[in-house]
Amino acid sequence: MFHGNPIWVVSRYQDIRAALVDPRLSAKTLPDAMMPTDADNKIPVVFARTDDPEHNRIRRMLTSNFTFRRCEAMRPQIQEMVDGYLDEMIRKGPPTDLVTDYGLPVPSMVIALLLGVPPADLGLFQHHTSVGLDQKSSDEEKTRAFGSMYAYLEELVERKEREPGDDLISRLVTEYVATGQLNHATAAITSVIMMQAGHETTANMISLGTVALLQHPDVFERLGHSDDPAVVANIIEELMRYLTIVVSQVDRIATEDLTIGGQLIRAGEFVMMNLLAGNWDADFVDNPETLDVERNTRGHLGFGYGVHQCIGANLARVEMQVAFSTLARRLPGLKLAVSPDALRFKESDIYGMKELPVSW
Repeated sequence: MFHGNPIWVVSRYQDIRAALVDPRLSAKTLPDAMMPTDADNKIPVVFARTDDPEHNRIRRMLTSNFTFRRCEAMRPQIQEMVDGYLDEMIRKGPPTDLVTDYGLPVPSMVIALLLGVPPADLGLFQHHTSVGLDQKSSDEEKTRAFGSMYAYLEELVERKEREPGDDLISRLVTEYVATGQLNHATAAITSVIMMQAGHETTANMISLGTVALLQHPDVFERLGHSDDPAVVANIIEELMRYLTIVVSQVDRIATEDLTIGGQLIRAGEFVMMNLLAGNWDADFVDNPETLDVERNTRGHLGFGYGVHQCIGANLARVEMQVAFSTLARRLPGLKLAVSPDALRFKESDIYGMKELPVSW
């Protein structure tokens, strides 16, 4: 059941791709009653939960910040951050928790830099994001967590109006809020989405990917010795396919009758896309349960597909390429500090680890 209604689950790769570009399946699945309002009682537009043309109108305001060229230009800064956290981790010595000392702070600092969020406030987002995505959290706890992040960013949007800087939130304010193309509420909630998605997904990918690499030491060694960007990039793409950390299934609602994989879906019925199942579909790749870094994994669903594909995919790729290759190069003797059976995983909408004890 989804919001009290029966749902269809789509798990085949080709069916998922077809569904995610079908205009008869709408992303508008959240009722307005679930949305916070600003001081003027305006309901924000959640661009990820809208359809074109409104979705595209807001997305275009953000895309210039996440182009391939812009994200590649951030690579030296990301490398500096990665080296800084590894320096400190090595200085402290083993054992250490890779989640708190490396996996979480690196993407948190990167998205904070891009958005213009003071680093000192990152703890607020890390805490409330964890609560909001935890499957054990009550609806009230999730609402309260999201509301706290929204309230903070609503105030930050107002601060950027008075003191704009060279960051994404300032550009939203000066280029779109000031011209009436975006209201304060939408600017604030868009910033929440960027902040939350920008650190949580990549952080979990770094910790889970490290476990997968330590289970495949030949791949880990290859990462540490390769100077070929194409080799590194392909390893990261296969890790994305293999792990598919967004385990909350992408939901849509049918606006008219349609057929998916031979099954009739009636107007008003909900459809959920199981991205993990799609990435492990044997019709997409041979031996999907195997981490094969020689295969071509282009077209994997780790970042979604279609017009709602992850807007930060270019940035996430750069972060992971730098984080994994530097880890393998500087700590070739990295190993788990506990038995694999002792590892604790999150029960969350985004698959991840509670902690990752490692030594070297």
